[in-house]
Amino acid sequence: MMGTWTDTAMSDRRTEPPMRAIWKGAVSFGLVSVPVKLYAATESHDISFRQVHAKDGGRIKYQRVCSIDGEEVAYADIAKGYETEDGQMVVLDDDDLAELPASSSREISVEKFVPREQIDPMWLEKSYFLEPDKAAAKPYALLREALKEADRVAVVTVSIRTRMTTAVLRVRDDVIVMQTMLWPDEVRKPDFAGLSATEHAAKPNELKMAKLLVETLAGDYDADDYEDDYQKAVEALVQAKLEGGEVQAPEEPKKSTGEVVDLLAALQRSVDAAKSARGETPAGADVASSEADDEQDETSEHQPARSAARKSPAKKSPSRTSVANKAPAKKSDATKPPSRKSVAQKEVGQKEVGQKSDAKARTAKRTAKKTAARKAS
Repeated sequence: MMGTWTDTAMSDRRTEPPMRAIWKGAVSFGLVSVPVKLYAATESHDISFRQVHAKDGGRIKYQRVCSIDGEEVAYADIAKGYETEDGQMVVLDDDDLAELPASSSREISVEKFVPREQIDPMWLEKSYFLEPDKAAAKPYALLREALKEADRVAVVTVSIRTRMTTAVLRVRDDVIVMQTMLWPDEVRKPDFAGLSATEHAAKPNELKMAKLLVETLAGDYDADDYEDDYQKAVEALVQAKLEGGEVQAPEEPKKSTGEVVDLLAALQRSVDAAKSARGETPAGADVASSEADDEQDETSEHQPARSAARKSPAKKSPSRTSVANKAPAKKSDATKPPSRKSVAQKEVGQKEVGQKSDAKARTAKRTAKKTAARKAS
């Protein structure tokens, strides 16, 4: 019974989401095969608390850290390990796991029909409902009635998550229920000394009073007589705090847009701090303006040639070639921050160089047209 196996999560009894099949296969007994779907028959309503920071309600997060080198480990680098009794660790990779015996059967095979009292409830693990396919309603009803008439349960073998296990089939409210079973070595034996039946035997009068007490409290079991008062108390407490405004909505930290942006921000802060130490005004605003101009230059470079030609030469930004051909600054001035006046002069010079190069380009273009016209005539 291999199928697609996913645990159905139903943690809120008030919403009651629709049941969803977690496996499809068939029950086989003798020559009869009954196609069925499997549903989780139980769900836990246990209260689950989050670990949070008491100061602001932020959730506590955990990292996958190696106990040897202390480094965080990515999911891709995590393998399965088997620890021996003496503390040694054997690492198993995907190839090792692929060699292990695995079952991919989609069959729930009936092995025996045994009296129900022979199955100790301690052996039972998880419960599932079996629903027949539309075309298998008749054989499903046949198996159900056979179990009822014989007053027995069916011991079956089934494969869950590639591992073979044993289970029992029984009838509950006209529905066949499958309950997986633990292996014999998974049921522990009490390792404390038992009470001696002869040494601590009850006296006749004591036994008579105990029987009277049992008869006084005798009755039928009704599940509706019991309720989870702890869950109700927690819900009432939470509701009271919500109504009283005792609630925290911690904001998730904003994700970084990239290491480069963080690096630039750190460098800018360092530059501003150095200028402030010298008594100069930080150039944060100038840097932001420069970055905006750079973005505009990069945008104009990637535009088609036609759209660039339509622009007025006076408004055209200086080309990267003209900027690269400028005379480099003196070595003594490299460490000195440029003044606003020098920056303005450089911008004017760059603008004039751009205009001259544009004029040369227009002259060359007119000359080429005249030459082409003479050749054509």
